[in-house]
Parts: sequence; C-alpha cells; structure tokens
Amino acid sequence: MRIDKWLSAVNVVKRRTVASDMVKSDVVFINGIKAKASKSVSIGDKITINYLKGAKEYEVLQIPTTKTIPKSKKDEYVKELS
Repeated sequence: MRIDKWLSAVNVVKRRTVASDMVKSDVVFINGIKAKASKSVSIGDKITINYLKGAKEYEVLQIPTTKTIPKSKKDEYVKELS
C-alpha cells in the first residue's frame, strides 16, 4: 500500500490529499529515508512525520485491506512510538 493511502486509511491524517501534501513537503520519512508518494509501506516499517511542534513516530503493524478502518481498530494497524 502506498504511504499516502496508508496514512489516511489508518486515520493518522484525516484526508489522503493532506497525506499527499505532507509527503510532497518532505516531512514524511520511512525508516529514516525521505518518502515519496509512490513508496510502499510494509509491516514493521517506522514512519516519522515532522510536524511543526515536533516529530511523531509510528510503527506499521498491519496493512489494511479496505479503504479505511474504524477509528476503534486503529491500534491494530499502527503503534505510536513517540
């Protein structure tokens, strides 16, 4: 699954367009490497997002098979590390 789709599917960001803009603005990193929108996400990857107020790091636990998942199941797909 593409990084921009994954970010919106697991409710890290609200919209895919926002996720795409974040990737284009070079604030999203996968395993320490600057991400491109076409980059695929794998289980175990560490996603870092550099927000204005600091960075947040996430670990990919599962790849969703649907377009979005319920917010109540977010913990099954992503783990917030910091």
